[in-house]
Amino acid sequence: MSYPPQPPPPGGYAAAPAPVSPSDARTMSLLAHIGGPIVGFVAPLVIFLIYKDRDGFVRYNSLEALNFQIFLTIGYVVSMVLMVVGVGFLVFFALWVLSIVFAIQGAVAANKGQPYRYPVSLRLVS
Repeated sequence: MSYPPQPPPPGGYAAAPAPVSPSDARTMSLLAHIGGPIVGFVAPLVIFLIYKDRDGFVRYNSLEALNFQIFLTIGYVVSMVLMVVGVGFLVFFALWVLSIVFAIQGAVAANKGQPYRYPVSLRLVS
């Protein structure tokens, strides 16, 4: 998959951020996926904001992880409402398992240098 190059900064502004090495790009992408189940959408959001202009691979993977974590947050809120009925506990557990399984799959793909697209996600941030 090819990623579009980042445009140069307009004249009169600071120089473009330094590019990221392939090894660092894989590491940051891996952390974006693994950080989700640990601290929620905060980890992919921070990585996205720091690296979005520096590397297309990190941008893609952190954006995917961020969108999935936002989807999970919405799902957790719905499951908490459904806990009144009792079904919410099953929904919460299912979302938690999906979070871990998909994060591991994403981390493995990122470590191999491959982009990972979550099978279930809302594309709210682009």
